[in-house]
Amino acid sequence: KLGLKKQDISLKDKPEVVIDAGLNKLELGLKKQDIGLTIKPDVGFKKPEVSLQTLGGVAIGGPRQPGAVPEKPEAAGKVVKGAAPKRRQEGDPATGAPRQKVLPGRQKAGSATEGRKREAWSRGQGVASGGARARGPAPTKPHGGSKGREAGRAEAARAGKQPSRSSGAGKEGALPPRLAGREEENAAAATSVPVPKELLPPAESEFNMPSLPVGCILAENAIACPAAKLIDIPTLVDSDLHTLYLADNGIKTVSAVDFAGLPNLQWLDLSRNKISDNGLDRDAFQNVSRLRRLNLDGNRILRVPWLPPSLNELKLNDNLLEGLERNSLRGLHRLLTLDLEGNGLNDGNVNPNAFRPLKKLIYLRLGRNRFRAMPSGLPPSLRELHLENNHIEEIPGGLLNKTLNLTIVVLRHNRLQEDRIAPRAWIHLRNLETLDLSHNRLVHVPSFLPTGLKQLLLHHNLIERIPGYVFAHLKPGLEFLHLSYNQLRDDGIHGISFLGLYKSLHELLLDHNQLRAVPRGILNLRVLQVLRLSDNQIRYVPLDSICDTRISEDSNLVSIHLENNLIDRKLIPPTAFSCIQAYQSIILRPQRFED
Repeated sequence: KLGLKKQDISLKDKPEVVIDAGLNKLELGLKKQDIGLTIKPDVGFKKPEVSLQTLGGVAIGGPRQPGAVPEKPEAAGKVVKGAAPKRRQEGDPATGAPRQKVLPGRQKAGSATEGRKREAWSRGQGVASGGARARGPAPTKPHGGSKGREAGRAEAARAGKQPSRSSGAGKEGALPPRLAGREEENAAAATSVPVPKELLPPAESEFNMPSLPVGCILAENAIACPAAKLIDIPTLVDSDLHTLYLADNGIKTVSAVDFAGLPNLQWLDLSRNKISDNGLDRDAFQNVSRLRRLNLDGNRILRVPWLPPSLNELKLNDNLLEGLERNSLRGLHRLLTLDLEGNGLNDGNVNPNAFRPLKKLIYLRLGRNRFRAMPSGLPPSLRELHLENNHIEEIPGGLLNKTLNLTIVVLRHNRLQEDRIAPRAWIHLRNLETLDLSHNRLVHVPSFLPTGLKQLLLHHNLIERIPGYVFAHLKPGLEFLHLSYNQLRDDGIHGISFLGLYKSLHELLLDHNQLRAVPRGILNLRVLQVLRLSDNQIRYVPLDSICDTRISEDSNLVSIHLENNLIDRKLIPPTAFSCIQAYQSIILRPQRFED
């Protein structure tokens, strides 16, 4: 009736083992249809998940383990008569190392429970993982006895898993009771792990967020989908998301619904997509009231859309903007940075009052447009103005009278001539430190430079001379003067050309000109550190042209470039560079006539 043969129990010759263990047929409680052991309390087992002790090398109710050595009957008797036995840590048969216990309510890393934790975390971060969702409190683990096992099987059935049933010892494909018990124990643990509340998914809403598209990256408070071949903005629901990067895709439409689930979004990058005015709703950004940075570079936008007042940075470079109207930038009183490069802006389509709402604007880029004159109506708060690569030909007086906080003005790659710059165009800009007039059409260094100027870039012009006293009014004086790639000759530089720079100039770049000798006045630049005279037509380095032999102190020069000239090194006076501390600071090779 029990279906157990003596041969299976492997207790042929030792009936006293069964007697000593106190196990009789009635106490085993084995049923044919359910091999699970019904252990009476007098056996001393409290929980069904406790692995069955081997008795004489044989698991109770299961087949004999190969290679097992029977224990003494006395040891078996102690197991039954005492209190609940201690679980013996079973070792790995190959290495002998103890196996790691699977504690109730926990699983090893990489298990199904860990996968559900990661999935719940993804949902908590606003990204669906596509797997099953945890709902409600996790079921508790059943306790000892047959009732506990029945409750465990019922919980497993409700979780969508059938409890593993071990058949008799002689049944084909049956698991040993030891393994069957462990499998049931793991299944119960997998369904009983409590999930923290913070990892549970949010309550159902009208926005059901699907899995992220392939190519997207999830980081803390940020989602990036660069070049993910998106044609629409993915539907996202996450109140903690701060950054959304969707550059280099094929997105054509933007609507308010796209951001309805992202109330705390602060940085949005939609650059280099295919967004046009037809696909950009008027109220597309009304739901992102906390947006700080918006990048719309490289699209097909003709007019500035309505933008949230919270913006600090707006980038609309490389679009098709046809102009700026009076109300194009209305409400952006917190804007600090505005980039409008590479559009179709010119003097006629930019309203003089277009920049008036920008009370806090600091950084303005208007390069690569079609301006012929500097735009008017610039905000008084402006500190950096970039107007490179335009068609600017003149700078009228009084245009910058209100922008007294300017520190950097970039006007390279224009069509400026010194006679088209008004005498009082910027002399009153006491805070202006950097002026870039390179790649223009200047013939000589402009007069009436800003008094506080520190860096002047004049390379790649047509400059033939440096007028005397042109720097005399600067206080404390220039630190960097870049005059490379011009047409300077010996007669174009006078002894007083550098007056006003004797105690301030650190770098002087005069390479790629038409000089035949070391310029006069270099000796007076007491704090000069870098002197570049390479690629000229200099033939000789006379005495007292770089070092004053009447003074024994060392010079501050750390770099002198005289290569690619016509200098015969044998004719250089021995004391010509006596004030230079390191000989390697002087670069004389190669010269043009040398191989």
